Order: sequence, then structure tokens, then C-alpha cells
Amino acid sequence: MTGARGPDPAGIEMNARVADDITTLPGYRRVLRVEPEQGSVLAMLEDDLHCMAVRLRHDGKCVTAVEPLMERVPWTICPGAAEVLVKTFTGIPLKDVTARREKQANCTHLHDLAIIAAAHALDEPSIDYHIFVSDPRDADGEPERRLEIRRNGHLMHSWVERGGNFVAPSDLAGLSALTMRDWIASQEGAEQEAARLLQWASLVAHGRTMTDEQRRSSLGMRPSCFTMQPERVEHARMANGIHDFSAGGREPLEGLRDEFEAAHGP
Repeated sequence: MTGARGPDPAGIEMNARVADDITTLPGYRRVLRVEPEQGSVLAMLEDDLHCMAVRLRHDGKCVTAVEPLMERVPWTICPGAAEVLVKTFTGIPLKDVTARREKQANCTHLHDLAIIAAAHALDEPSIDYHIFVSDPRDADGEPERRLEIRRNGHLMHSWVERGGNFVAPSDLAGLSALTMRDWIASQEGAEQEAARLLQWASLVAHGRTMTDEQRRSSLGMRPSCFTMQPERVEHARMANGIHDFSAGGREPLEGLRDEFEAAHGP
């Protein structure tokens, strides 16, 4: 499977600690579940910073209703994005629910959930993605992270990042999360979808290790989402802290479907 193999033994010498089971390492966790049903599809996501869901109702061709839920968000402004998502996707063909539709005007996480929901709206089985990004650890003087994504329990990609660039697998070596678009485009089907999800999670995971001051400063970097738009960013306040799933306790998505149905019905 592309991207899931280890490094070339003749290439980069890896730190011995990469042999650790990533599920036991402290770090970022994200779970994304897609549940297609007759006439609707529900996509749910939870990670250290977010907990949200989107249901698209459809007639097999077009989106007839959009039902978002933002249960846990990092900024007080974020819940306003739910209305934008409804306006963005209601009434359009399922095939046109894509990343090209006003993503920066939306909550990017809700927007991504709508896209993956539409992509699997006519499928039958549910899909579970489990994503792991270890906290940075020193490796020969550089911060090193391990990243994995599993689909329905099967490993799809396993990457090692050191000093901001990937060092494994070999076909990713030298690229970063911001320069890997062409590599992702070279993947196909489920591997491509999983690679895109892991790329995005690798960026979001940095929020886990930021200070409150760093998170606040990041808001003004560029208007890349609903909250970061110039007319809103100055009014944003931190809404929730970090939930460390790697420390144990409840599992991601636990109780979220019940919360969703309480808000939108079964």
C-alpha cells in the first residue's frame, strides 16, 4: 500500500523509538466516522480541539437539507459557521459538494465533513478513520513526529516527519505537509482520501502543542476559515481547551450521535 511502508534501509536511518506503538504515545487523536443511510449520510468528527457533525439529506442526486452540529469548538465565533454551511451546500448536486465551494468562508472542518459525507452518500457500509499524530520528540536535535491513519482498522498510511519535513516513506522524503499536494494527487481512491485526511490532521495537530498566546496569534495569519475573516477575527475568544484523548478516559465520538439526534432528530 502506497505510503504505508517503512523507510528504505539504505536510506534515512530512523530513530529506534519509531518502533513504539503509536497508540501508546502521547499525541493528537482524531476520529472521523461516515454513516450512510437511505436518503441521508451523517459524518462525525472529534479530535483534541473539535467535536462536530454534519448530516446531508438527499434524494440520491441533490442535497435537500444540511444539518450541522458544533458540539466543541476552539473559538467563540465558530458556531456562526453552521448557518454558512447550510447556505453553501443546500440544493446542490452531491457531485458538486467539493472543496472548491467557498471553503474559506466556512468552518473548514464542517466543510470537510460535508465533502466526505457527500462522497460516501450512496455507499452502504460505514467508514471509520482513526488518526494518530505523536507529540514532537527530539531525534538527533530535531523534532520528530509519527503519523498514522487507519480506515476500518486497516493501516492506510504511516509517515515520519522530522524537522518539518517527511523522512519516511521514501517517496515522501523531503516534502512537508504544505508541499505534498502533487504526491496526494498521485494516490488513488481510498489511499488518496486517507492521505488528504492525514495531511490535514498533521497541520491541525500543531494546535495541541501551542500555548494560548500562540493559538491566538495564529488567528491573524491569513483568512483561511469563517472565524479568521477580517470582520470577525478580532472578536474571537478561546472557547475550549485541549482534550487529551491520548491520556485515556472517554473515546472520541462517544455520545456524539446522541447529541446530534437530540438536536436534529433521528
